[in-house]
Amino acid sequence: MEGQGGYNRSSQVQAAGLSPAVPLLQLAARTVALPAGSQPIVIADYGSSEGHNSLLPLGAAIAILRERIGPDRAISVVHTDLPENDFSVLFETLNTDPNSYLRGNQAVFASAVGRSFYQQILPAGSVTLAWSSWAVQWLSRAPGPIPDQVQVAFSQDASARAAFSRQAAEDWHRFLTHRERELCPGARLAVMTMAVDQNGEFGYRPLLNALYSALVDLVDSGFLSSEEMRRMVIPTVARSRADFLAPFGVDGRFGSLRVEELDIFLGEDHFWSDFERDGDARKFAARWAAFSRASVFPTLACALDGGRSDSRAAQFIERLESGTTTRLAAHAERMLIPLAKVLLAKEL
Repeated sequence: MEGQGGYNRSSQVQAAGLSPAVPLLQLAARTVALPAGSQPIVIADYGSSEGHNSLLPLGAAIAILRERIGPDRAISVVHTDLPENDFSVLFETLNTDPNSYLRGNQAVFASAVGRSFYQQILPAGSVTLAWSSWAVQWLSRAPGPIPDQVQVAFSQDASARAAFSRQAAEDWHRFLTHRERELCPGARLAVMTMAVDQNGEFGYRPLLNALYSALVDLVDSGFLSSEEMRRMVIPTVARSRADFLAPFGVDGRFGSLRVEELDIFLGEDHFWSDFERDGDARKFAARWAAFSRASVFPTLACALDGGRSDSRAAQFIERLESGTTTRLAAHAERMLIPLAKVLLAKEL
């Protein structure tokens, strides 16, 4: 993700998409089994990024827990993300944002861990309530190049699609394995992530087409080499209902985990709603390009010959954002945004 607050500033799509999943986290907070005694209640935020989109969901959950445990029992919130995440912005957000769950909560304590959630992050049996949004679609690694696209969902290459599908299945299994260890008996985990709709559609097609065409333009102009573009991959996979349920088997169990709720729904394209009111195609396109810049452009920049430290990296991101904006503005179209919300429970 783009650091220095870039993700927080340009993550309106993520904020809007997670809204329908917040009631799921509130339900989990209302029904989760609480640890006995006075030990702190641990809430884990898996894939926090810079924290802005965690504030309202976690605040809503904490409010419900407070109704159950009173004002004095300690709640420990642990945000997790990759080591390269901008945790300084995360802590600044927690301390200064008016929506921070820390405001007015003297007995809530925040911390962070820089480690992939495809491994164990927290002590076994320590987490009571967990949340993950816009995170588990990211693979632990890109299993290979995509010869005709940067997003495998739009590739016609069967081997690339199969490789990414296998990696997504392995990663979902790995994610569940480590969460089962970390959750305490009776715990709940609410997940909001990208999905495919009932027709198998990934969504975001106009945006991804504009982005890919902008990359081709950069190659044609000589700014990028063909080899650099060949290495550019967005390592995300959207899962189907069957993909989410596959590890749980015929009895609906994955070890001591079970699925309490699974719903695939369409997020609202608020940028399109604004475009319908004001007719400003350039603004519509620029907002979607900013979303891409914050979420995926830094990953693409890693494929430059010099990686993220390449002397062209900043210019690459600027030119790619501009090119994506121009192409998308010429053919403004509502985005399909398929999402999934999943509630998992660990049996007592």
